[in-house]
Amino acid sequence: MKAKTLKEKRQPNFVLSILKGAIIGLCVALVGILLFAFVLRFTNVSDKIITPVNQVIKGVSIFFGVFLGIRKQKDLGLFKGFLIGLSFTMLAFFVFSILDGGFVFDKTFFNDLIFGSIIGAICGIICVNLKKN
Repeated sequence: MKAKTLKEKRQPNFVLSILKGAIIGLCVALVGILLFAFVLRFTNVSDKIITPVNQVIKGVSIFFGVFLGIRKQKDLGLFKGFLIGLSFTMLAFFVFSILDGGFVFDKTFFNDLIFGSIIGAICGIICVNLKKN
């Protein structure tokens, strides 16, 4: 059996990096949603802006989750980003459904799965191709 090199030993576990990215993304989303709720509470913002802002919060959350989840890895960015985006979306759906008091599987949920997966894949490609200093 061949001994692992020091570089291979420092590579995080595949599943742990996906889970780490999804949880970091969820934390960023929770903070973003709380800040946005605070802004909504004390300002007269149109209801038309809520959905686009929520999508931006999800996208930024997925980016941070992917970036911090796979930042030390140099390969499979598309696949890992896709999985982090998908995992984030399912985890966020679960958490926010519990907070809302019910689970609703509708067209919006499936659109969010597609959106989260695509954004995660794009972010994964970007993150593994960033120039390392």
